[in-house]
Amino acid sequence: MTLDERLWKTFNKALGQYQLIDEGDHILVGLSGGKDSLCLLEFLARRSHILKPRFTLQALHVRMDNIHYETDTTYLQSFCDQLGVPLHIVTTSFPSAANESQQHTHAKPPCFLCSWQRRKQLFNIAQELGCTKIALGHHQDDIIHTALMNLTFQGQFSTMPARLTMRKMPLTIIRPLCLCHEADIRAYAEAHQYEKQLKQCPYEHDTNRTTAANLFATMEHLNPEARYSIWHALETDDKLTEY
Repeated sequence: MTLDERLWKTFNKALGQYQLIDEGDHILVGLSGGKDSLCLLEFLARRSHILKPRFTLQALHVRMDNIHYETDTTYLQSFCDQLGVPLHIVTTSFPSAANESQQHTHAKPPCFLCSWQRRKQLFNIAQELGCTKIALGHHQDDIIHTALMNLTFQGQFSTMPARLTMRKMPLTIIRPLCLCHEADIRAYAEAHQYEKQLKQCPYEHDTNRTTAANLFATMEHLNPEARYSIWHALETDDKLTEY
């Protein structure tokens, strides 16, 4: 089985196993411009041409004014045009750490503030567009890293679920790449010549997530089956689907 076939099969397995798409869904894809969100959009666009379930797609790219990284929006527009997916681009910002510390005793890190503001834009625009679901490009490695982070720093065994129905708004978050390995997505992106971001986020490698990724790499070195052991534990505890 080729890499393309394996990824496509794994993607479709996740859609069925976690019941991620329903008939008549209007899905907004969070398009960061990285390899994961590009792969997600491509696969969802391909899946939308299959007769059932019928669903529509739109994409949203959020630009952050006060974080010094850059994505080629011309490339993103071209990518979406080729797939026949409407693209929305919005620019926003968040309070600086200095301003945040003046208002609160404990200033929140830039990654938290950036992520929170992006999610806020996703939720608002998804509702404005009448979408029923938001699709995010987190893969299996991301979900396992989050579980390790929460266990280590929060004292709880939890993670980003494959499907999460929001309680305060009529939206469901789905992660169709949840069974896909990051290494496979990276290889697929290279083979299909996805363009990389022009400038990487300066905080990208200075987070607890990086520490968790390194921890997971050590675990896989000790036991190549560690990935499946952790995933089985998450499934057993019903951490991957929340209604």
